Amino acid sequence: MAATSSASAAAALVSLSFPASTSSSRVSASRHHGPRPFRAATIRCSSASSPNVSQGAPAPAPPKPQIELEFVGPKPEADGSYPVDRAEAASGEKLLRDIMNENKIELYAAYGKVMNCGGGGSCGTCIVEIIDGKELLNERTNTENRYLKKKPESWRLACQTIVGNKENSGKVVVQRLPQWKK
Repeated sequence: MAATSSASAAAALVSLSFPASTSSSRVSASRHHGPRPFRAATIRCSSASSPNVSQGAPAPAPPKPQIELEFVGPKPEADGSYPVDRAEAASGEKLLRDIMNENKIELYAAYGKVMNCGGGGSCGTCIVEIIDGKELLNERTNTENRYLKKKPESWRLACQTIVGNKENSGKVVVQRLPQWKK
């Protein structure tokens, strides 16, 4: 069996030499006497799919860090508690707005449902408040600084907020449709 395995391994790596002509293949009017000049070329082929050559299985990719999100509803229910929606996302891969839309979590107030810019950062209607986990989000963008200039630092535009940074994991608590408190 060891001889068969090494023979298969040797067959998997093949080295060939053949003449490579330095002249064109067209017939010319001049006559050439003597052997043709040639250059040896080497081609190496390896067969990674050979069934008899054992290969180590690729190591599984480590799991991506995850961010847990809790979205607190804007208005209390009859018992005084606020409704909470939950979602999870791979760290650093999505905007808060996209996560909310994919999980069918209400983002816009009545005006924003009709007049939002679709995530372009030009309307300011996707405002949320970060209750906990601010350190797991990107810094405020210039667009956010322009729209949220006089708002608390905890307020963000969901279309500009990246959840995580591909390395961190944790929990972010978001208040949907925050109420301005003077």
